[in-house]
Amino acid sequence: MSELENELIERASRAVEQARSKGAEVAEAVASRSKHLSASVRMGEPEHLEEAGSRGLGLRVMSGKKTGLVHTSDLSDEGIALLVDDALELMRLGEDDPYAGPADPELVGDGSNYLDLDLYDSKIDSIDGEAAFKAALAGEEAARSVDPRIENSDGATFTRVSGARALVLSDGRAFSSLGSFASLVVRPIALDEGDKRRRGFYHTAARHLSDLEAPEAVGREAARRTIANLGAEKIPSGELPIVFDPDVARSMIGLVVGVLLGGSVYRGQSFLADRLGETIADSRLHLVDDPLVIRGHASRLYDGEGLRSRANTIIRDGVLESFLLDSYSARRLGMESTASASRGGSGGLAASSTNVLVRPGEMSLDELLRDTHEGLYVTQMMGFGFNSVTGDFSRGASGFRIDNGELGRPVSEITISLNLNELLNRIDAIANNVDRRSSILTPSFRVASMTVAGS
Repeated sequence: MSELENELIERASRAVEQARSKGAEVAEAVASRSKHLSASVRMGEPEHLEEAGSRGLGLRVMSGKKTGLVHTSDLSDEGIALLVDDALELMRLGEDDPYAGPADPELVGDGSNYLDLDLYDSKIDSIDGEAAFKAALAGEEAARSVDPRIENSDGATFTRVSGARALVLSDGRAFSSLGSFASLVVRPIALDEGDKRRRGFYHTAARHLSDLEAPEAVGREAARRTIANLGAEKIPSGELPIVFDPDVARSMIGLVVGVLLGGSVYRGQSFLADRLGETIADSRLHLVDDPLVIRGHASRLYDGEGLRSRANTIIRDGVLESFLLDSYSARRLGMESTASASRGGSGGLAASSTNVLVRPGEMSLDELLRDTHEGLYVTQMMGFGFNSVTGDFSRGASGFRIDNGELGRPVSEITISLNLNELLNRIDAIANNVDRRSSILTPSFRVASMTVAGS
């Protein structure tokens, strides 16, 4: 355990002990400290450099069914004492919540580091402003040198962040973690016919520096994607098969997971709230939430309540097998926690996903495209047209026509729509090109038919 983790555990323990000594039946504290650096360039010139550190301590106290929740950035002895008094006062003023309470102590882990998830890379901390600018400049320069039609840029940004968190519960059990993250995004602009500008981007992101793509490779791929959009046009309205690029597939899977979180379910804000145990998708769709992925973007050994992390199969071969629940939402629904609690810096809790894995198919993306005689390959979506209660989905989109199994002309200024319940059941092919640049690891997949609104 690092010196920083020990320090945060000590501070959180102090808050818990003081709250208990002053009458709280339950006291839970989360302490965190992080440092961040971001360097942006545009048109070959440094534009913005930001370096900052943050720290905080969130405290949740309970007596009976009353709860108090407070947060401070002052981790001094005086700051913690004030935090405790404020939390207890808010608790006394609060209303009873019949579902309030801590996690079942018998389900809580012992805080041991039983598995090395390899979430921290000390090399990331060594990147200073000069090195960050150098990476961003290299990425943007590589993009601008690909094609003379890339005559402008929205810039490039390199970001790194690292830090530690510690959670201490009423009985003194403590949990801590240390993590790092770095990313580079490049955003070229290309000149199109009619003096139009086409924007594109590409990024790399990882917990370890060695897992990042080279800045030059990021820039070239950003340029390729931008140039490919030149000459984009509308297509006639109709019904077409839709193949989702992994970037867009990630967004679609995110919508599905969002309506399966405990908070959405018990509030009645999910069109799948009463479908547990039923077939909700094509049998090809198999979805797992796995917090134990080595170097995973959202990996963790314990959830926000101290329960030992475990993989949860959400959708098994098209059947809705599980919601993602913390203790509170589990009580509301008469179920058991799936160790899916996420505790924010303020100390508040809610159910959340971690690393969401979509089981890949056996065919490559090229094979999937060849299997699609006519359709649309969607690479970007715009807007927020989704109703989580009804499942209705409609968003602006752009991408490429699929003609005779090959990618054709670029397409823009269209809208794709279909109820998400129908969309899940119309998935008829999944590729094997899994994108690992985020916490949603998904390949491309095809929906047999969606409504396309164009010209």
